[in-house]
Amino acid sequence: MVQDIQKLAKDTILHEAESVRNLADLIDDQFEQVVKLIYDSKGRVVITGIGKSANIAKKIVATLNSTGTPAIFMHAADAIHGDLGIIQPEDVVIALSKSGNTPEIKVLVPLLKYRKNPLIGMVSNTHSYLAQNAQYLLKTTVQQEACPYNLAPTSSTTAQLVVGDALAISLLEYRGFSKEDFARYHPGGALGKKLYLTVEKIYQQNEVPRVQLEDNIREVIIEISSKRLGATAVMDGDQLVGIITDGDLRRMLERYDKVEEVRALDIMSHNPKTISPDELAINAFNLMEDHNITQLIVKTNGQYMGMIHLHDILKEGIV
Repeated sequence: MVQDIQKLAKDTILHEAESVRNLADLIDDQFEQVVKLIYDSKGRVVITGIGKSANIAKKIVATLNSTGTPAIFMHAADAIHGDLGIIQPEDVVIALSKSGNTPEIKVLVPLLKYRKNPLIGMVSNTHSYLAQNAQYLLKTTVQQEACPYNLAPTSSTTAQLVVGDALAISLLEYRGFSKEDFARYHPGGALGKKLYLTVEKIYQQNEVPRVQLEDNIREVIIEISSKRLGATAVMDGDQLVGIITDGDLRRMLERYDKVEEVRALDIMSHNPKTISPDELAINAFNLMEDHNITQLIVKTNGQYMGMIHLHDILKEGIV
């Protein structure tokens, strides 16, 4: 029985994957025209649908908004009961429907045409009422649903979702939407932080541990312990020359019998890994991960500024 369930799941995934693969053959000149139409529009993209298509429409709206294309959802049933006022004169309308023949769509399409807003149909049935009356057509044709009875919207809604993503990404690339733009649209989440949070915003909350070359081991341990970063920079006057970490202290105990005679210069690691304050915090994390370390020296113009710890980055929730 378990094997039968696994087979059903795998067959569903493979069926939908094949439906998605076939969509690439349906991308044509009209898709390109739609991208340019939306790009040149001074209004928003109003996306409408009913049933499962309405749910997909909401997701496409969210993706467009987050990638720089203003969009809004309008339920097809509500549109013909007052919500048609959502649409402004310069808006572009996309109507989603598998059949293209639902009663709500048949009522809505003439109203949209009367308002003279450009109408794009995203439809599986290219011979439908919607397909014949839309000015532009985004084809989401699937041969059959993954549902064994060919009833439950499965492959068809996946197709709509994928074409919506293709539209959003095409617009993103066409307008030159950058990583910095993306960060501005996602300032509160981990995605945005990866693109805008810099080392400078984090390390300044830490103290600045430092010892001199000739400082004895007691002074080194006190500095590391009191500054709570698990390490200290080693200075020759104002010049950074090394770093001592908790690991260096443990190795010291293995190497020296008379630890009271040990000085900072005896156990420090030379040429510590450093990072600039204006580097992204995610780059600091990647550098630590690559070198299997938990601290980075922060330097600017050759000057030691402080230290950033792995835990500082983890607390920001960007990884």
